[in-house]
Amino acid sequence: MIEPFAHADHVRGIEEAMPVSERWTAKTVFQRLCQTRDAYGARPAISFQLKSGPKDKNITLNYNDLTDRVAQAANLFRSLGVGSEDVVAYLLPTSHETLITMLGGMTAGIVAPINPTLSPEHISALLKEVNAKVLVTMRPFPKTEVAQLAHAAVAEAGCVETIVEIDLLPHLSPPLSWIVPMIRPKVDITHSAKVIEFNAALATQNTTLDFDERDDDPFCAYFHTGGTTGMPKVSQHRHSGALYNGWLGATLLMDENDVVICPMPLFHVFAAYPAWLCIMSAGAHMVMPTPAGYRGDGVFDNFWKLVERYKGTFIITVPTAAAALMQRPVDADISTLKNAFCGSAPLPVELFNKFQETTGVSILEGYGMTEATCLISCNPPDGEHKIGSVGLPLPYTEVKILHMDAKGKVTKTCGVGETGEICVHNMGVVVGATYTDPTKNKMLYADGKYMRTGDLGYLDKDGYLWLTGRSKDVIMRGGHNIDPAIIEEALAGHPAVGFAGAIGQPDSYSGELPCAYVELVAGATVSVDELIEFAREHVSDPAACPKYLEILPELPKTAVGKVFKPDLRRSAITRVYNAALDTAGVGAQVVRVDEDKKLGLVAKISKTDAGVSDDAVQEILGKFIRPWAWAD
Repeated sequence: MIEPFAHADHVRGIEEAMPVSERWTAKTVFQRLCQTRDAYGARPAISFQLKSGPKDKNITLNYNDLTDRVAQAANLFRSLGVGSEDVVAYLLPTSHETLITMLGGMTAGIVAPINPTLSPEHISALLKEVNAKVLVTMRPFPKTEVAQLAHAAVAEAGCVETIVEIDLLPHLSPPLSWIVPMIRPKVDITHSAKVIEFNAALATQNTTLDFDERDDDPFCAYFHTGGTTGMPKVSQHRHSGALYNGWLGATLLMDENDVVICPMPLFHVFAAYPAWLCIMSAGAHMVMPTPAGYRGDGVFDNFWKLVERYKGTFIITVPTAAAALMQRPVDADISTLKNAFCGSAPLPVELFNKFQETTGVSILEGYGMTEATCLISCNPPDGEHKIGSVGLPLPYTEVKILHMDAKGKVTKTCGVGETGEICVHNMGVVVGATYTDPTKNKMLYADGKYMRTGDLGYLDKDGYLWLTGRSKDVIMRGGHNIDPAIIEEALAGHPAVGFAGAIGQPDSYSGELPCAYVELVAGATVSVDELIEFAREHVSDPAACPKYLEILPELPKTAVGKVFKPDLRRSAITRVYNAALDTAGVGAQVVRVDEDKKLGLVAKISKTDAGVSDDAVQEILGKFIRPWAWAD
């Protein structure tokens, strides 16, 4: 039964009813899956279709089928030498085999998803960081190089003993299913790891576990977050954190009758926890269209037809995907939709309004972090949706807004409406062991309990959380977190570059795009095009390659010589906003960018045409995440 969730009093009522330790009985994710199977075994659990059309072939597993396959996967991994503290990594696009791998890896040992769009060097660094014993990846397949990346990374990492390959061929229909084996690409293997096929290996395993799971809340997952190529940051998750996320969804958001359209990658916590663990705990149905999700061919064009096909009640999205959907007509019956869940990046006000007007449903913005096993807050589905807020802290989640000194000591607890660093504690925060690397956990906790998020924000009088900036400088490109150090270190390798500063510049589609400013060595000459080409070759993450680069006579610096990034952000906001206003023919321009204690950087606008209205400017600048206001 779904609990009322409309305001902060509902949250307090849930917390006061009983302690969080009594809210569920399962000790592991697999035990929770078995409970759902026992209650809803014949109901659909997951549907996947390789192509995006509303009539294309799909494969649906019910909870009986899924639980059997997960048990087989866990048994397979144990047969390959994976113990409770060993790691099963996967480098995969989305499919139901990916979900089976994730759950089977969590059950046999510790699962470590890896983004398949990363470079071989970055993938190799992550494999070494977690000391992966098994890697599950794709069998070579046309139009993708995931298999090639995997084998190259394994050769470099040196720790992987077995590669398990998943073949997408069963998801194809004739004639493509006949053609693919004839055009399947070859891969050069330069490592000594054994290679086996996923489905054939699973078929030899029992459908009940051959071993006893640990029930002392061990680590079940390692999810990577921002970091440079040589030093990836890997967050550790316990079963209790995953179960907490699942309990939240099944308690506050959905039940067994819901169908969730989720074109999100399963290497990201958003799909793994707020999506799948919530769905699994509720006994609901998850639909995953195409291996590339929203990036798959035709997904945006067919999206509303897919909602109609599956009678979707919820959709999972990010601002860039929501913006792309608004460029397509709603050409299907979507009357079954209740809400859209949106996270990973701030949502522009105009996009929220347009989405609600077009679809008739609201977007529920939320806030989560890989380091907190995801969920922290959410706008209440039954209450006020404060546009721009990330909602109310969820039950059993404590949010503190704090000021701290350079040594990490709390100097002040902020009051209502006062901005400070957001610090959180809940079942998903692993105090003292957030990251696999102990050095990265130093000074990460306030009062020895609350994890410092690095995000700045405040709580309003109704208890809603608002984000105003990020002390970590992370660039958030469409939900993809980019460490600016990746860009800066790459550019610093060019002999003509003396200093480099990377920031996220506003973008109406992606939220932010990577942008770089450089100061050249005295007497050096180089063109912008040459530097961008150098970045393409040396930035490890393709998504981090700067989309705009400017050479300045001198970068703004602090008194101790560090690049002063607020000035770079002001420059980028001014340039991007003025270009947008000029292109739209709106007679206004940015005259300065001010720092507001609550809102962060605010573009101050002046009219160049006396007849320009607020609505005309808002229509253009409301598409960006940074606010604007008229200049005094």
